[in-house]
Amino acid sequence: MLKGIARFKPAVRRNTLLLSSACLWTVIGLLLLVKGGYRWYQLPDHNPLIIAVGIFVGSIKSFWILDKSARRGIDRILNFADGTCLGAVYSSKTWILVLCMMGLGVILRNSSFPVQLLCFLYFTIGWALLFSSRLAWREWLRR
Repeated sequence: MLKGIARFKPAVRRNTLLLSSACLWTVIGLLLLVKGGYRWYQLPDHNPLIIAVGIFVGSIKSFWILDKSARRGIDRILNFADGTCLGAVYSSKTWILVLCMMGLGVILRNSSFPVQLLCFLYFTIGWALLFSSRLAWREWLRR
């Protein structure tokens, strides 16, 4: 029975897992930056300080928090054998965190927080994800 189910497992090489990780971080980061830019453009004052501070804080978040997480994920992937399931790109704990962050995004988007704060959050988180994706890209290119 398990052998029959196993043939449907989306098994991939470690290099594919690294590429998937890099792409996910990059795409999500870019989407958040675009969403922040779109919201920022709708503001009556278009204050560039929101973008600048968001990217500055995002860089700090990237160096101090997300880079560590990205390195742990890369090390985890490198310890896998080829033929690991594509869903193993992240641990179950990380997938739960992703779902919680998506839920928090929905709550924030529908909240009464000032648009300037939402723009700042989008820029900060988007830039941090995009900037930290460099580690997975570097490891993928190395292989």
